[in-house]
Amino acid sequence: HNQPEALGLLALMLHCEARRAARRGPDGTFIPLREQDVRLWSREIMAEAEAALRAAARVGQPGRFQTEAAIQSLHAQSRMTGERLHGPLAQLYDVLAGFAPTTGVLVARAVALAENGEVNAALSQLDAITGAENYQPWWASRARVLWLCSQEAAAREAAAHAAGLSSDPGIRRFLLEGGYRDGPR
Repeated sequence: HNQPEALGLLALMLHCEARRAARRGPDGTFIPLREQDVRLWSREIMAEAEAALRAAARVGQPGRFQTEAAIQSLHAQSRMTGERLHGPLAQLYDVLAGFAPTTGVLVARAVALAENGEVNAALSQLDAITGAENYQPWWASRARVLWLCSQEAAAREAAAHAAGLSSDPGIRRFLLEGGYRDGPR
């Protein structure tokens, strides 16, 4: 008897592994999901992830890892098809925040809202997160949301702060060179 959350965690890990080859450029440059070359993704591993997620869903007991895997599945589907799925993603992040209202989940939920065109709500949600002063993803996400709000100087400052909190040269370069601006506004 398969436990749905174990299957959800497996699906989540497989989705992440399927995209590993596309996350970095030959020089170590960080490549965000929205710019990854989907031809580098492992279709075989993605199919395995989707099968595990479907098996978990059949049990009818939703949970955190299944929701996280569903989010990864939607991100992949959106990237492969070009379809903007920000509304469903924002809804899944709401579900995930109910299971696990961690700082990381709340930050990701705010970005999903911003990408769905709800930039002021996203900024309010980021501002409401306490204890994130030294949390690099909060600053990187803030840069993206501020840029989407057309607050470019503040976005550059947030990106510089995020870069200062990262020990990864590829991430620092991405932030300092304005990678947070890539994609539709």
